[in-house]
Amino acid sequence: MSSPSSDSQTTQQAKRILVVEDSFENRDMLTRRLQRRGFFVCSAVDGAAGVAMSVSERPDVILMDVALGEMDGWQATRLIKADARTSAIPVIALTAHALESDRQKSVEVGCADFDTKPVDLARLLQKIEGCLARPAPR
Repeated sequence: MSSPSSDSQTTQQAKRILVVEDSFENRDMLTRRLQRRGFFVCSAVDGAAGVAMSVSERPDVILMDVALGEMDGWQATRLIKADARTSAIPVIALTAHALESDRQKSVEVGCADFDTKPVDLARLLQKIEGCLARPAPR
């Protein structure tokens, strides 16, 4: 295990990721894997909680499951993007469907990126790093 002062973790240590995922197994797996890489991870079990936590937690990136039930991830993303306090937070949509229509809808609602489940952690980490490297819009 690398020390918290290692270069790769130093830049990530303060970075907060909000995981919005209704499946306990997926939420737990993502949380543990991201924490091992030095991220602070908080999680929400549905779209409404994700919207609320985007305000209260002020994450650097949100991983948003698309299929969440009553309020899906696209609706939650629209609300996050419509709020001046959270509109600059990059959202990465996560879905079990690799359909181009899902990718297009994610872009339309304001997602910064899109990834499929099951999660390929190396690919997802590249997307997270890409979002963190972009300057926040003013």
